[in-house]
Amino acid sequence: MPERVILAVDPGSHKCGVAVVDSSRRVRMRGVVETERLGDRIRELLEAHAVTEIAVGDRTASRRVRAQLSALAGGRPVVPVDEHLSTLEARQRYFQENPPRGLRRLIPLGLQVPPCPIDDLVAVLLAERCLAAGEPAQNWG
Repeated sequence: MPERVILAVDPGSHKCGVAVVDSSRRVRMRGVVETERLGDRIRELLEAHAVTEIAVGDRTASRRVRAQLSALAGGRPVVPVDEHLSTLEARQRYFQENPPRGLRRLIPLGLQVPPCPIDDLVAVLLAERCLAAGEPAQNWG
């Protein structure tokens, strides 16, 4: 089976999370970009990585971003991924990767908010969900 390389986008009104994840679930890159600059960043990532498909979250701002991604995809499938509870899951992952230190350790994690945007972690989760679904999904019609 050829390697799948997924460019995942967590669309938002003002900022988007982006991540490139391969079949072995190795995160090649992740970041947060302003929505108005998303097209330029997507072009860069498509050139830098051998992306086989593009996954996009199906909630906030997905229609506008989906149209933009379809125009840039160059024949690659642009597939929807269910975003249900992805922000909560990304928040949990953030604190697994960055456990609180000092007095913050005493505050329950459910009451803490990450000090930086986690849209990139949401994009990683969307890519992982896409990989877990098995074969590449059908293109968004």
